[in-house]
Amino acid sequence: MIGQYLITFREVFEAALMTSIILSYLIRTGRRLLTRYVWYGVYFAVTASLGVGAATWILYGSLSRSGQLLFETIAAFTAVLVLSSMIYWMTVKGKSVKKETERRIEKVIAKGAILSLALIAFITVFREGLETMLFLIPFLIEDRIGTLIGLSIGTTTALSLSYGIFIVGAKIDIRKFFYFTSILLILLAGGLAGYGTHELLEYYEGIGVDVGWLGETAYALNIPEGNLLHHNGVVGSIFAVMFGYTVKAEWARIIVHLAYLVVALTIFSMLQRSLALNLKRNS
Repeated sequence: MIGQYLITFREVFEAALMTSIILSYLIRTGRRLLTRYVWYGVYFAVTASLGVGAATWILYGSLSRSGQLLFETIAAFTAVLVLSSMIYWMTVKGKSVKKETERRIEKVIAKGAILSLALIAFITVFREGLETMLFLIPFLIEDRIGTLIGLSIGTTTALSLSYGIFIVGAKIDIRKFFYFTSILLILLAGGLAGYGTHELLEYYEGIGVDVGWLGETAYALNIPEGNLLHHNGVVGSIFAVMFGYTVKAEWARIIVHLAYLVVALTIFSMLQRSLALNLKRNS
């Protein structure tokens, strides 16, 4: 539930924050009447995101067992890919999000393309909504109730925080926010990469493909399924989501999981150092 909450909170917060920036800019510049077009875009984006999520879930339910394994594999690795690109983008662009958004809005208004306001809002919210659905599907398959609870709490928290920023004008260091959540999301993505590898191995086993030693068990902890520390248990499930913890893992799963963490954390660290050097030069 913790991982699902974190993913939902981050994605919904990004969408709500971007929407708040657009709305506050329009109000601040005396264009309050134009805010309705922004809300049109938000409403359509939320509806479209839920529709795509429902359609994807229905598709999953109609598949055979091998088809479901392949679907889970593709969903997990796609989530890792999109999540990684999102972390990279926010690491590079996080500090300038507000200025870039306001600049884009001003260009739209200057051209008289009012409906483009709705389109900008739609794209902003739909992208985050689609990513949220994509990231949560692997978790929804494993833990439906926990995922729904995490989704609900994460959405409520993110909307409340964004509303506070919009109404009260509170300050938040976006750069620090994205720095710490990016590290946590890298850990989440690593777990998803390992989970996707495990599902792929099960798929290969189901269709009779031998992957050799990569499919052999690397370790197996003597923890029964009813135990709290089992990866399906109350405590173990939190570590499973946050760090990819499991009581039994194949060699391929461990290799992919660790390789992702090493590469992702190294790139992230290099980007942070590069950005810090640029800030020193410009200061």
